Amino acid sequence: MSELRDAALVSKAWPFEEARRVLKRYQKQPPEKGYVLFETGYGPSGLPHIGTFGEVARTTMIKTAFEVISDIPTKLICFSDDLDGMRKVPSNVPNSESLYEHLQKPLTSVPDPFGTHESFGHHNNAMLRRFLDTFGFEYEFYSAQEFYQSGQFDEVLKRAVEKYDEVMAVMLKSLREERRQTYSIFLPIHPETGRVLYVPMKNVDAENHTITFDDEDGKEWTLPVTGGNVKLQWKPDFGARWAALEVDFEMYGKDHSTNTPIYDSICRILGWRAPEHFTYELFLDENGQKISKTSGNGVSIDDWLTYASAESLSYFMYQKPKTAKRMHFDVIPKAMDEYNQQLNAYHKQDLKAQLNNPVWHIHGGDVPQSNMVVPFSMLLNLASAASAHDKETLWGFIRRYAPDATPETHADLDAAAGFAVKYFEDFVEPSKTFRMPSDQERAALEELSAAFRDGDKALDLIKRKNAMMGNDDPLPDVDFGSDEFLQSIVFAVGKLHGFDNLRDWFKALYEVLLGASQGPRFGGFAALYGVEETADLIDKALAGDLA
Repeated sequence: MSELRDAALVSKAWPFEEARRVLKRYQKQPPEKGYVLFETGYGPSGLPHIGTFGEVARTTMIKTAFEVISDIPTKLICFSDDLDGMRKVPSNVPNSESLYEHLQKPLTSVPDPFGTHESFGHHNNAMLRRFLDTFGFEYEFYSAQEFYQSGQFDEVLKRAVEKYDEVMAVMLKSLREERRQTYSIFLPIHPETGRVLYVPMKNVDAENHTITFDDEDGKEWTLPVTGGNVKLQWKPDFGARWAALEVDFEMYGKDHSTNTPIYDSICRILGWRAPEHFTYELFLDENGQKISKTSGNGVSIDDWLTYASAESLSYFMYQKPKTAKRMHFDVIPKAMDEYNQQLNAYHKQDLKAQLNNPVWHIHGGDVPQSNMVVPFSMLLNLASAASAHDKETLWGFIRRYAPDATPETHADLDAAAGFAVKYFEDFVEPSKTFRMPSDQERAALEELSAAFRDGDKALDLIKRKNAMMGNDDPLPDVDFGSDEFLQSIVFAVGKLHGFDNLRDWFKALYEVLLGASQGPRFGGFAALYGVEETADLIDKALAGDLA
């Protein structure tokens, strides 16, 4: 453990860098509460989206890194602000028209449009927990409704009354003049309508911890701030929650970054030092728009898990958290392949490199071996070439390429084959567009087909290409069906047929044979699909059977 800790204390992987910042908080003495608290927040105004998962995944990575460099116990809380008023009706829920009469009610008082839970807030909380449990996160779930109504928040709310002028001074500096006239950090929940009210305060009583206000009909009310009668506006709520729970670390999106001084100041006024923060860049949909819970744009967690592994999603979250990420379906294959490339590399690396490898953080240091003998992108192209609609079809090719592989011994490959078929059916097949080859491409394809059928002709092609390039070295012993030799044949044909930029040659192969502008390393594809089968595919294309 000492070797691991020593390496972690100097690792440049961002989770370790963040963990070291948290550890500095307690370099003089351990926390009085007995643990370091990591928190993530969730606003259940709509269905949980992939960014919510990202916050928990990334925070878990930092928490795990902290546990390597320190013996102080840790805790992760996922806090749902489900007492927030529903300000608009989400567009991506059933029976949305039935929700309009419940606008401004706390989300835990809005009926569940799905008809499965006590309220819309309870439904969205359950979805979040299901998503988090799918990934095996260790966390405690806190509901704002329970937190306010149970009295857990009472002491900080009383302090907010006592420090009302100080907290208001922080907030008023950030508001426009017209907003300042009516703003209060407290949002009373109307005793009769149950709605969250945005009204000015007539009196804030620091001795009795009550507030007095007029409702929308002009009726005066006096309520205690305790017991769930009042909630805080969302910015003061951030800082007050940190103070109430004694939070040590929280991350949030870039859209919160300008509010960080506000959150910190309120937290300190209410009796706790500001936690460490980590601001990440936003997730965008295919059009570059911010992903929103209420509109449901972008890729959902369920969407991702339909087409790829959970680990590939965690890998995507690990990569460059301070860079904006476009979350669309076309990022999935790349994430799958890069995750498995890192997994293959991990067990050959020294400890320093392992701690900088994303898979260490994805698996919390307990990194499995990879059985992906075929890359995911290759499985996709195989599905495309074979028009496969079940993974058993792919296994027919995989077994010939890797005879020792079976669905039982290579479970990750088996799962990937299933993902590849589903992705092919939903995204590749509908967009496949084949074309006929040009005269130059036709001549090259005819020679490639012939070379794939005749080993002697293939060797002669490679010798001619070598001579053209001034290389007279004898050819080494070769395995005709190997990826490398088949790639050499493809390369030789392209050179001999005058493709000065070989990218044009490979692009032609993809467009004519696979109906796409991008594709796999073609020698590897031919080895997997079968040399004879690839020659047959070329002949079909030349005959016009594909275009």
